Amino acid sequence: MSAVVRPYRSVLYIPGSKPRALEKALGMPVDAIIFDLEDAVTPDEKINARNTLADTLARNDYGPRARLVRVNGLDSDWGRDDISAFVGTDIDGILVPKVNIGADIDTVAGLIPDAPIWAMMETTQSILNAAEIAAHPRLAGFVMGTNDLAKELMCRTPVDRAPMMTALQMCVLAARAHGVTCIDGVYNAFKDDAGLHRECEQGRDLGFDGKSLIHPAQVEIANNVFAPDADDIALANRQIAAFQDAQASGQGVAVLDGKIVENLHIVTAKAILAKAAAVKAMEQ
Repeated sequence: MSAVVRPYRSVLYIPGSKPRALEKALGMPVDAIIFDLEDAVTPDEKINARNTLADTLARNDYGPRARLVRVNGLDSDWGRDDISAFVGTDIDGILVPKVNIGADIDTVAGLIPDAPIWAMMETTQSILNAAEIAAHPRLAGFVMGTNDLAKELMCRTPVDRAPMMTALQMCVLAARAHGVTCIDGVYNAFKDDAGLHRECEQGRDLGFDGKSLIHPAQVEIANNVFAPDADDIALANRQIAAFQDAQASGQGVAVLDGKIVENLHIVTAKAILAKAAAVKAMEQ
């Protein structure tokens, strides 16, 4: 289990073409921002959005928020120039759409030597090659593109996301196997708080680090669901204390609340406390 470096509970998409939205994001309580040059920007605004975003990031300090730039695909008229515009800039990652195989990351790595690379997992090929993509040494994270994936699968999208479950789990497995961050897809009904809460809980329980979001109104729910709560923190501390007491008496396992506590549980408990500390630092 990889150590938590920073929280990614809430990952908000913001169009790179909207200066007002870019400015408002400076005060939003999000863990990460995806500055979008792809789907959220019309073709006739692509170049202007790129220039606007580059200027905004150069002038503004987004504090502890992770800054990811989603570029256009390399097969488009804008992708390579998008990447070139952010070489040497202070960003936390280039998010690449329509990644299919590990070699796609090689291509991007050759264009930008100084930034982590993130992959949109939104094609059937990307899901089948998730482990290969996650294993790339420059790959820092996955973002699920569930809308595009549903289109490729030609599946329905019921509340339980059952048709999507194999793809979601394969990406979490690959991410955990190779120590990269994994962000769940968006919830389209941005006024449906109950539905968002339910889907955040599902994503959390599957092992995702956080949720990608399409509206600022969704931030608070994602932050709350993906953060360890008071009960999680209390249990983690009790497990660590019980295990330490057992070790002091020469025992290899402890019993807490009628359940066995082994070293593997302590690894999880420490990860929970590390995430809680990272969240606290983020919110100060």
